Amino acid sequence: MIRSFSIWLTFCFVLTSSLLSSTITNNKPIPSAFAQTNAAAISALYSNTTNATSAQGLEIKKMINYFDNSSGYLSYPSSANTSNKKIPGIVMIHENRGLNSYIKDMANILARQGYAVLAVDLFKGHTATNNDQARILSTSVRSNPSEAIRNLQSAVKYLTSLPFVDSTKIASIGWCFGGGQSLQLALNSQNRPLVATILYYGTPLITEAQQLSKIKWPVLWIFGDKDQANPLPLINKFKAALNSDKVSNEILIYKGLGHAFANPSNQNYAPNETADAWQKTLAFLKKNFS
Repeated sequence: MIRSFSIWLTFCFVLTSSLLSSTITNNKPIPSAFAQTNAAAISALYSNTTNATSAQGLEIKKMINYFDNSSGYLSYPSSANTSNKKIPGIVMIHENRGLNSYIKDMANILARQGYAVLAVDLFKGHTATNNDQARILSTSVRSNPSEAIRNLQSAVKYLTSLPFVDSTKIASIGWCFGGGQSLQLALNSQNRPLVATILYYGTPLITEAQQLSKIKWPVLWIFGDKDQANPLPLINKFKAALNSDKVSNEILIYKGLGHAFANPSNQNYAPNETADAWQKTLAFLKKNFS
């Protein structure tokens, strides 16, 4: 009887895993309108300036293979192919929903600033539409960190191989899950140093000073002080560790905001703070790319 019960449990586990896998494989990306909501807020911020998000004109957009069977989304200004001046490159890392239309649209928005943006795919073509799917996908990456690091390193290598990209000016940016991966890339880029790392409320945070000392370039970290995934004491510990190792850093902490406040699809979305954070993100990139 015990043996029969064991067989029954095994069958249930296999069946459940199969159903979950099927769900992840067949789901569709979320609508791209979310990025346009951000674009509207960001554009309003620059309505009286010459540094609008469309300053660089149309961008070239296409899917490219950059690591094993992983295809990323590459976006860059159309002028890059004809200009004699090389442009900086940025590795963009998705949230726990994967490389969906929202992330692609954000890559386009950033590319219009004059950068070559490669939005990577750490989920091997899968995207999530709910928390359960997202948890499965992000856990699969975190359980195999070496592959994720190789994936991100390959993205850096791909960008530096492009003839119109300045190989000495590569940065990374990520949100939530992608913010944590942006940090991991910074900790594993000694052979190909970056010039800047940006992390929007990334998880998990690394607070060991010895590990953070590997970062030899400026970092920008953006949080809300009500973020349950990154409570304020943890953020302060993180900042103290960076400072103890004299890692150049800027930490923005927005009062009253929770996790994922920069994503319009999240209930914590804060458009004004998002626009402000984006302005500071662009200023940070401009300063470190100059």
